[in-house]
Amino acid sequence: MNTWRDLCDDARRSLAAAGIESAEVEARWMLEEVSGYEPAELFRNGADRPPERAVARLTSMVERRVAGEPVQYVLGHWSFRRLDLLVDRRVLIPRPETEIVAEIALEEAVRLGATRGKRSSWAATDTDYYLADLGTGSGALALALVDELPRAQVWATDVSEDALAVARANLAGAGTAAARVRLAVGSWFDALPVWLRGQLRLVVSNPPYVANSEIVSLPPEVAGHEPLEALVSGPTGLEAIERVVVGGAEWLEPSGAVVCEIAPHQAADAVGLALDSGYEQAFVRRDLAGRDRVLVARLGVGSSRWPTSSTSTQCSSDSVTEQPR
Repeated sequence: MNTWRDLCDDARRSLAAAGIESAEVEARWMLEEVSGYEPAELFRNGADRPPERAVARLTSMVERRVAGEPVQYVLGHWSFRRLDLLVDRRVLIPRPETEIVAEIALEEAVRLGATRGKRSSWAATDTDYYLADLGTGSGALALALVDELPRAQVWATDVSEDALAVARANLAGAGTAAARVRLAVGSWFDALPVWLRGQLRLVVSNPPYVANSEIVSLPPEVAGHEPLEALVSGPTGLEAIERVVVGGAEWLEPSGAVVCEIAPHQAADAVGLALDSGYEQAFVRRDLAGRDRVLVARLGVGSSRWPTSSTSTQCSSDSVTEQPR
């Protein structure tokens, strides 16, 4: 008679035989998913016999993982900060680097006058200011922002109807904060209503930033399963970043800011692009691995929207990495 414990051991052996280094952890995750048990419950009930439907589902999940599908898609959900998000092949998998983007965006919002914290579930849904999450995918960044900025309304856009379907499902499961997220289909700023022009306090984005020539260097799990349109920007890899940064100079409030995920090797080009587009300050923050990862571009109070000079007293393209607090 197979028990939950036997199933876990079988799954671990199959995953390990396929060369999956985290076989033991992933087997346990899958078992928790099909059983509905928390880890402690699974430990207590490990000698019980599982229902046939759970055995069949686990078998399917292990087969998918052995075939190279990312474990996040196999499980069907993944954590992002304090959120548990539905994820599948229609959207990118939320990653730790993007959690850093969310944290830096929250810091920028506070710098611009926002109050950070949880909102009472009894409070009204009135909002004081507007943010935009461009290329929202699963809705991770938009939900992370409204989760901690109780007076913000976030417009989350994506050109993919399929991605917005996933984001919509995540909004449905995110509680009352999700009422302050508006979804809009379209390409970058084109998806936003015209009355928002010049009204956004903050623009945040995890855009495609892989160049066409870099596709071959992507891990097979990424290139073979995640949506390439959300990964690959074009010949240079900077095309989508440029749309976000240049457009932001027109759509932000006079003192607003853009927070945008980039590849480490794009830091100098991204800062130069921001300075050339009229931002008063531009610099790059690092991720937990110490790699240049997040462009912060600030218009600044009193800065011109369309200056003729790209110089900045705060940062230049020769010194692009800064850690302001």
